[in-house]
Amino acid sequence: MADEASDQDGGRESGRGSAPRHSRRLSDKILIAFHHACDQADFEVAEQLLRILEMMLTRRPVSPDANRRRNMESLVAAHERLWHLRHPDATEK
Repeated sequence: MADEASDQDGGRESGRGSAPRHSRRLSDKILIAFHHACDQADFEVAEQLLRILEMMLTRRPVSPDANRRRNMESLVAAHERLWHLRHPDATEK
């Protein structure tokens, strides 16, 4: 069971004490944590994670990022999800 959790977290590869594996970017992990907080209805944590993600994605990149547009689209979608969760009575027209 512990091996399952570490594999899902991108922790260590199964095997002989191999080095940590970083299969996902930190921003991806924060986005996953944001969605998990939303699923748990912990909107304060979700909002803080979203602020951190926004700071990471909007600061000047060290190197050009080909995924910047996709990252920004994910950030906008996350903002929209949190807004809809906080305003369940609002209807789209």
